Amino acid sequence: MNLDHLNHSCAHLLAAAVMDLYPHALLTLGPAIENGFYYDIDFGKSKISDDDLSRIEAKMHDITPGWKGFDRREISSEKAREIFKDNPYKLEMINELAGGNQPITIYESDKFSDLCRGGHVEHPDKELKHFKLQSVAGAYWRGDEKNKMLTRIYGTAWPTQKELENHLFQLEEAKKRDHRKLGKDLEIFIFAPEVGPGLPLWLPKGTIIKDELEKWGRETEKKWGYQRVSTPFLTKRELFVTSGHVPYFEDEMYKVEVPGENKEEQYFIKPMNCPFHHMIYKSRTRSYRELPLRLAEYGTVARYENAGALNGILRPRLFVQNDAHVYCSEEQAIDEFVEIIKLHRYYYDTLGLKDYYIALCLRDPQKKDKYHGEEELWQKSEALSRLALDKSGVKYEVQNEGAAHYGPKMDFKIKSVIGTEYGISTNQIDLFMPRRFDLKFTNKSGREEFVVVQHRAPLGSSERFIGFLIEHFAGAFPVWLSPVQAVVLPISDKHLAYAQKVNEQLSGQNIRSELDSRNEPLNARVRDAQLQKVPYILVVGNRETADNSISVRRRGTNKSESVPIENFIESIQQQIATRSNN
Repeated sequence: MNLDHLNHSCAHLLAAAVMDLYPHALLTLGPAIENGFYYDIDFGKSKISDDDLSRIEAKMHDITPGWKGFDRREISSEKAREIFKDNPYKLEMINELAGGNQPITIYESDKFSDLCRGGHVEHPDKELKHFKLQSVAGAYWRGDEKNKMLTRIYGTAWPTQKELENHLFQLEEAKKRDHRKLGKDLEIFIFAPEVGPGLPLWLPKGTIIKDELEKWGRETEKKWGYQRVSTPFLTKRELFVTSGHVPYFEDEMYKVEVPGENKEEQYFIKPMNCPFHHMIYKSRTRSYRELPLRLAEYGTVARYENAGALNGILRPRLFVQNDAHVYCSEEQAIDEFVEIIKLHRYYYDTLGLKDYYIALCLRDPQKKDKYHGEEELWQKSEALSRLALDKSGVKYEVQNEGAAHYGPKMDFKIKSVIGTEYGISTNQIDLFMPRRFDLKFTNKSGREEFVVVQHRAPLGSSERFIGFLIEHFAGAFPVWLSPVQAVVLPISDKHLAYAQKVNEQLSGQNIRSELDSRNEPLNARVRDAQLQKVPYILVVGNRETADNSISVRRRGTNKSESVPIENFIESIQQQIATRSNN
């Protein structure tokens, strides 16, 4: 069974139930989405909340037996306008379809019909049984905040009751792992309205995680032959005119007026690092002997996102990219890409991430006007990308959409432990920017030729990657990434001096340790450490003080083991040094 067709059909069923219960409502759009559907509806003066969903859902079940199929009818624009004359949203869509000479179709089931391009189940009375309405949210008509706010009802439909229950269970697990909630509970990051939406404030514990991740990136890139550079946070508009990002992405760039400069001279806050690295490359003549040249930077960038698109640190407006650009000859391009994939695998294997693939995003063949560059370069770039992916051995899927405006791109998609998919990293084999920036090198024959640029960011942005890791690990980071690696708990005040000694020993060995000597029962302090996802809880009492040992309880277990302090230090240092995922 096609899950998209099932969910799209259920969106129609939802719309029919709403019209039965709220005859004055105006329907707009109701697409299938990943693992579900929604319908945006103008309820007029009626107020709809989550409390109304059970009533609407019951009506959907009442309607289903009468739906024997979906009848498709292609109609004229005049007929469509007559049918939907009282619905301005449908009329707007009809006028667009008519203006583009596209067919106008409606789908009918029993007494309900809707403007629709199709994609439905054959037997709705038998197949639309296992569904759940999930939530109500606000959504601007067509995502434009200048338009009216509508009511969006989300739902999900599945072929069997078991699949529905499994999906709902997974969603509950996802709620528990929500990085926004855990980020606050574990004191990793916050947002403040006084600072602005999409601008995260990293707390001390979160800064430790971020620093450790970026330290790992820097160490690894040094071993893999990358040279570090640093570029400014501000630039003239002309740089992004040269790159071609203006006019395509100008609306996503923050504009700045620089005091004392010509008022007509416009500056941008840096939205990406690429053009800056290109300027470093072309700062002098390059020889084939220097290639491949790998320039890396943890660069802070800012991109405007609509408020409705923001999602904690998974999609903020300010973030730090694990960015690098590899400048190589065309002959080196495929081997360099294979090395980049090996680098991805090293990172992901270290973190225990096994379920991932690459989406090779090409041009939408119906919208080639969205892209620039010569057709020959597009074909060559796509061919190089396919060859590189084939040689790398990584699993990939081809998608005829999603390419950058100047070339195909390869997006790494990773699934978390509960199956949620995240887009983490983007890679590109770029033949276009070298021509826009005149990036060349002198080959063995003494002639100039264009380099190939490879864009790569295996760890994506620090913000997005940490957001993913929070949800993947449910906040229980590997020891080396944990902001607090061990907490020392004296059973009573008479054990405090020894507990302080243990804590000092650990801190002296660069182990992130804390002493919790609050006047609270031991069980309460143990519980607090568990809620904070601390990897090791170290309890000290009479026996430990006498034996110069500690009672170690590892995260996720209720068992304790008495261990000499030196042995524990050696063990945890080994886990930290190897970045063990255990």
